[in-house]
Amino acid sequence: MAPPPPPSQSLGERLTKLATTLQFAWFCGHFTLLLSVLRYGLSYITFNYYSRWAQFTYRLAFTSAVATYGIVVFKAYRARVKPGAKITQTAVTLLSDENVQYLLISLVWLFARQVPLALLPFTVYSVFHVATYTRTNIIPTLQPPKAAPGSTPQSPGAQKSQSPLANSIGRFVKEYYDASMFLVAMLEIFNWVRLFMSALTFSKGSWILLGVYTVFLRARFSQSQFIQGAFGQLAARVDQQVQNPNVPPAVRQGWETLKNILRQGVEATNLQKYLGGGQTSQKKQS
Repeated sequence: MAPPPPPSQSLGERLTKLATTLQFAWFCGHFTLLLSVLRYGLSYITFNYYSRWAQFTYRLAFTSAVATYGIVVFKAYRARVKPGAKITQTAVTLLSDENVQYLLISLVWLFARQVPLALLPFTVYSVFHVATYTRTNIIPTLQPPKAAPGSTPQSPGAQKSQSPLANSIGRFVKEYYDASMFLVAMLEIFNWVRLFMSALTFSKGSWILLGVYTVFLRARFSQSQFIQGAFGQLAARVDQQVQNPNVPPAVRQGWETLKNILRQGVEATNLQKYLGGGQTSQKKQS
């Protein structure tokens, strides 16, 4: 993340420099997403899911998601994709990037029917991105950090004290990040269950949407330790339940069969096996 404008500039100059960066547009996208989700949430809890405002804010939220991930992918594409590279290699490089995966799935949600649960993972991500950008860029721009007591500008490595608000935001991000990413993983799994239940009713386009989301979730499973941990925790809970003596043997056998099928499916769809294992997961930035 780029540093804030130098404190030697005036407040107006610092704000102008901050607002003219692509990163500020990225921040505005996440902030708009949060406002849209908040407004959509008000419509949802009052059972006005398909009111004009609800539909507008739902689409605006995913439009904001597309914009933010598009910015990150654009910057990463310029830095990582080499001129003259093979199309296949370029495609694999991009599709193995988490930000590209979220860009594509946000486009799917933007044009698909409303699935309110799909908003929640993006909301959690945006909370942390807005908080981090506020701490590292907005607060230092509005209130440049002051030199620590007893230090001089000429002191090598002189530390500067941040504002109490910036320190509080930093503690919040550090304390709740892992738990929130695990929450995102669980939400993404529950969203698959929600889509599967919808597909059983054969609603229009439900099986196509389920298939697309399954591909996305499989890609996330191969890269995210939180997704893997969430699946492992859910499987352990089911294992514990089916070991109950009151559970019929047929149910236990069915669960073991399902686990074997899922393991075989994961192994069969492991693209690294076919690509020589050369792909490494990319750190999510958006």
